[in-house]
Amino acid sequence: MGRFFVAAVWLASTAVLAQDEPGAKPARKAAPKPREVLDVTKLPFTPDSIQQVIAYHREKIQACYEDTLVEQDKKVEGKLMTSFTISAVGMVRNAKVLKKGTTLKDPGLHDCVVAVLTAMTFPKPPDGRDYPIEYPFNLKAIE
Repeated sequence: MGRFFVAAVWLASTAVLAQDEPGAKPARKAAPKPREVLDVTKLPFTPDSIQQVIAYHREKIQACYEDTLVEQDKKVEGKLMTSFTISAVGMVRNAKVLKKGTTLKDPGLHDCVVAVLTAMTFPKPPDGRDYPIEYPFNLKAIE
């Protein structure tokens, strides 16, 4: 069984804090742009498409991380080394955070990330085999 190793993605929030000046009119917020749904049935099974699916879900991983930062009330950055299997039908099985290579040790963060990974759907491998994946998430807060 072959192993795919997918390049790391730096996940960082791009939130900008706006500070109101005294007497200034409140800024209008633009309506959020509807998010395009990722149709994995139209993607080939390649390292790039695996990366695309993970990138599509990165906001959920980032939310797990930011929730952890709020709970801990401190800024911690680091790495989560994950492992999961893409099944013959494109579903995720056996998702976990690996101890080796992981610097963020919060169990709640690990559980949240595993839940996000488990909910992902990938393109179906054309050969009908299962594919083990190891994927690092480098998590950092941006001020």
